[in-house]
Amino acid sequence: MTTSFHRGLLAAVAATAIAVSATACTDSDSDPASDTLTVGFVVDPSWAQIPVAADTGLFDDQDLEVEVINFSSGVEALQAVAAGQIDITTAADVPTSAALVRNPALRVVGDGSRWEGSKIVARQDTGINTIADLAGKSVGTPLGTSAAYYISNALATENIEAELVQVAPSAIVTAISQSNVEAVAIFQPYQAQAIEALGPDAVELTGGTYSQHSLYLSTESAISTKAEALQKFFSAIDEAGTSLANKDEDAVNAVAMATQLDANLVRTILEEFDFTLQLTPDLATKLDELAEWAQSEGNIESGALLPDYATFLDTQFVSS
Repeated sequence: MTTSFHRGLLAAVAATAIAVSATACTDSDSDPASDTLTVGFVVDPSWAQIPVAADTGLFDDQDLEVEVINFSSGVEALQAVAAGQIDITTAADVPTSAALVRNPALRVVGDGSRWEGSKIVARQDTGINTIADLAGKSVGTPLGTSAAYYISNALATENIEAELVQVAPSAIVTAISQSNVEAVAIFQPYQAQAIEALGPDAVELTGGTYSQHSLYLSTESAISTKAEALQKFFSAIDEAGTSLANKDEDAVNAVAMATQLDANLVRTILEEFDFTLQLTPDLATKLDELAEWAQSEGNIESGALLPDYATFLDTQFVSS
């Protein structure tokens, strides 16, 4: 099977599509029993297994046709999978905790990586050198995401109050470079891009207790009709994780191309991740904690009853 690439557009979601097949499937409902999947990919090294599996032929090895739709955040990707526009998607734990309340047909089917490399990036000329210096400052972040939780957690740990300003991921570099905000909190690859853009004027701060879980989610419908394809997908993802852990050159280059980062920088960033594919019971407790925060921030209705998150973990594809 050869690999071809093309750009596509979901009807209600602006995104970039990469087809991985000889003749890419553009209608995931045309033959639900076939080995085809439409995959939502938040462009972030947290789910680096996807471009690695696509570019190094691991999906082909599984006789699996995959169309990858790029998203800038998990919030957007979760909306698409809940609407049935894609079969499976990536999303961090924070937006997932809120999405499961609104869309009970969603299921967490894998935990692709854990990331402890979150940073707050500030401009040196603002006088920010510590977390305490953020008091009263403006911090750009995409609200409702893992990045917003990270900065909120870091500030709360130090009893500091700052102004969180909504900035889309794609606008983060411009916002910090043009001094629209005094600092930013963002996930990769935008974090690395912001640091690179500021050069010697960049100040990198760490704080708080948050470690991101980078999840895969599907729907009850897709799981029931495409179980075999999902099993093949995770077999390829697991193998891609091994390539990433070994920093194989082809794997590094695939991530560099997908994230538009320099390959040498990608090698450094990959050190921040544990790419062991898993789905452990303690994730439910983590999701509950994050949902409580999301509810306090208004991302979940104040009167909504938080669910038992253990019921959303479907372990049939990934070992617990």
